[in-house]
Amino acid sequence: MLSSSRKMSRSATIFQVLLVFTTIVAQTQWASVWGMYCEDLTASVERPHSASITDFGAVGDGATLNTKAFQNALFYLNSFAKKGGAQLFVPAGRWLTGSFSLISHLTLSLDKDAVILGSTDSSDWPVIDALPSYGRGRELPGKRHQSLIFGSNLTDVIITGSNGTIDGQGAVWWDWFHNHTLNYTRPPLVELMYSTRVVISNLTFINSPFWNIHPVYCSQVLAQHLTILAPISSPNTDGIDPDSSTNVCIEDCYIRNGDDIVVIKSGWDEYGISFAHPSSNISIRNITGQTRNSAGLAFGSEMSGGISDVRAEGIRIVNSVHGIRIKTAPGRGGYVKNVYVADVSFDNVSIAIRITGNYGEHPDDRYNKSALPTISNITIKDVVGVNIGVAGMLQGIPGDNFSNICLSNVSLSVRSTDPWNCSLVEGYSNSVSPEVCEQLRTSPGPGQICYGSNYPAAAAQPQPQPQPLQKSSASRLVNPFLSISWFLCR
Repeated sequence: MLSSSRKMSRSATIFQVLLVFTTIVAQTQWASVWGMYCEDLTASVERPHSASITDFGAVGDGATLNTKAFQNALFYLNSFAKKGGAQLFVPAGRWLTGSFSLISHLTLSLDKDAVILGSTDSSDWPVIDALPSYGRGRELPGKRHQSLIFGSNLTDVIITGSNGTIDGQGAVWWDWFHNHTLNYTRPPLVELMYSTRVVISNLTFINSPFWNIHPVYCSQVLAQHLTILAPISSPNTDGIDPDSSTNVCIEDCYIRNGDDIVVIKSGWDEYGISFAHPSSNISIRNITGQTRNSAGLAFGSEMSGGISDVRAEGIRIVNSVHGIRIKTAPGRGGYVKNVYVADVSFDNVSIAIRITGNYGEHPDDRYNKSALPTISNITIKDVVGVNIGVAGMLQGIPGDNFSNICLSNVSLSVRSTDPWNCSLVEGYSNSVSPEVCEQLRTSPGPGQICYGSNYPAAAAQPQPQPQPLQKSSASRLVNPFLSISWFLCR
């Protein structure tokens, strides 16, 4: 008979072979998934009708307020929505404006030397209702300012240009924030709600008052070839924040800002739980960035509607506090599951990988303290890092261990003599340097398979899945990992 050590070695070898095989299958399946709901989205849509913002009296001198010109142009172009749509062209110049709302079947196109400037007068940014999945403004109770470029219940919207610029002139808003003189939550640069088939591409966004790009309750969203810049000291200038949205693709972006570079959200505590719209089917590729205050790739902390089925590859983070981070807390409920992150590099990052179970900011005191989040099926692999402070801080919640946390082929050059801090987590590790904490075992436990070759662990503890806001071909995808993962777990 084989000795127990030989049996374990053989089991581990078989597991690793199967893991390689299923990873190849996973990569093939994910390539086809990307094609189903991203490759058919493009900024190169021919619109049979077009107009220039100058046709409506706009003046690009950086001083004349052009809000009415944008509003009148879009009112006029809406008449072509059922005739193939229209394009609004913004030529070279500096076009000062307050908030304006887009229409369906529209391309907003900026010349390479065009700059849309956000007004520094807060009265030019209307006050609107709080998001239902947040229950209040993110910063203050009550309402919030509308984004500079806004839209709701739209279809087929493109915001693009030859690297033209959208400048929020956010410094005045940052001062109001620091001085505690805001009456309402600050506005994003771009926010689209309840919309489908959205493309944002080939633009530069700078100095947002708050978050930069915020698709919320949307489906089929493509953000590509974007440069997003704000001072690293600027507060809450997140780069791209898909929120309670499905079928989202983010690729080929450079982001340097004062908060998370790309962060996935889905509502806040009891409001997110009640609204129950998850973020799912999210692909992130080829992102380079820097943030001194937060993370390169983040999940939460507002994740109460659930986050699942996220694949991120080609992530390059430099001179930042965190590399990859999951943020949650008792009271959040919801879940973060089925996350696969690969091909990652860090340089001068304080904490490479962090999972925080006590990120305890709440909208009010009415949240359910017993609503515990589920964090499971998180795979992070093929990671290289230099000038790293701490390799990882992985901290769950008492009575709510975070499970199936899998690290593979991770090599970090770490300054700390105590590189890993782990508690209330469990999972698997393979080829991790420096040696990872004992909670992530070097051989899989019963039924434990890392995600990327793993859906069954999620199937063992199903989460309620509300109907998607928009139906698409991608929403009908069968689970590409289910059959082979079921075999592996037998």
